[in-house]
Amino acid sequence: MSARIALLASALAAAVPVFANTPAADTAAPVATTGVVDPAAEVLTLEQERHNRLTLPVMVEGTGPFAFMIDTGSQATAVAHEINAVLALPPAGRANLLGMASIRPVDLVSIGRLDVGKHYIEGLAAPLLERDNIGADGIIGLDSLQDFRVLIDFRAPSIALQDMRGNRGKRDGFEIVVRARQQAGQLLITNALVEGIATTVIIDTGAHASLANPALRDRLRSKREAEVITTDVNGVDLVGHLAVVRSLKIESLQLNNIPLTFADSPVFAALGLANTPVLALGMQHLRLFDRVAIDFANSRILFDLPRDVAAAQREAQRIPFSF
Repeated sequence: MSARIALLASALAAAVPVFANTPAADTAAPVATTGVVDPAAEVLTLEQERHNRLTLPVMVEGTGPFAFMIDTGSQATAVAHEINAVLALPPAGRANLLGMASIRPVDLVSIGRLDVGKHYIEGLAAPLLERDNIGADGIIGLDSLQDFRVLIDFRAPSIALQDMRGNRGKRDGFEIVVRARQQAGQLLITNALVEGIATTVIIDTGAHASLANPALRDRLRSKREAEVITTDVNGVDLVGHLAVVRSLKIESLQLNNIPLTFADSPVFAALGLANTPVLALGMQHLRLFDRVAIDFANSRILFDLPRDVAAAQREAQRIPFSF
């Protein structure tokens, strides 16, 4: 593979590594999710790590299970150097890895088969990363998720992978269904508002903190800010500024008084969004919902609000406004 190829990878904050000989999840008894996904979908229990990201058991070339993180902000499926030391995967050249803070050349290895529950992905060229920088044994990225709907249930916690090929999908009881646009494998929500500013939103399950770009910061009113430092998958620090914004609105969904980190990331430029207000919504804010589903096959994001919030929102919409 040419070194000119850039592999997008977000996975911001480095976390305590999950070692391969530590059970990643209990796969003996899948968690039930009534009325959520098709009965054919498989539900896998999850392990929750320090930064509230989630890992699940994955077999690589029949060996494992290893603890992989599903990262909807990463273009490429990746494995840790420590796992490759055990598996001795065949080399597949080099490429430039684009992290949230940096671009670095990385070695690639060939993965013939990767098993996630009853599903499998074949023929991957995966970058090798340091486990300390990704917080898991590997990353399941967009190159492995395009045929699936990924449902994260924060109440269990559990994850469901449903093969959506030939399946247009249903609402499945979700409070909010948002259409998204595909770009470089990403699903982009293009009708969001941050304090009334039109903003593109990316759902990034591999990042703890939500990250916005300077183009959005420049359009918002001046705020008190605190400097924050986080680390990308290449181990490079990214300096940002933390501020609280009054509102984030996605269709009928609204979050109020949310902290956002603003930083100039090369990932936004690679997506052609350097000069457009954009926000990568990380686990910090995704955890406010009961469930979030990312349906790549049908280009939709589905949100399930906590019951009390959903009831209040429906009541507010039912009562007419007085002027």
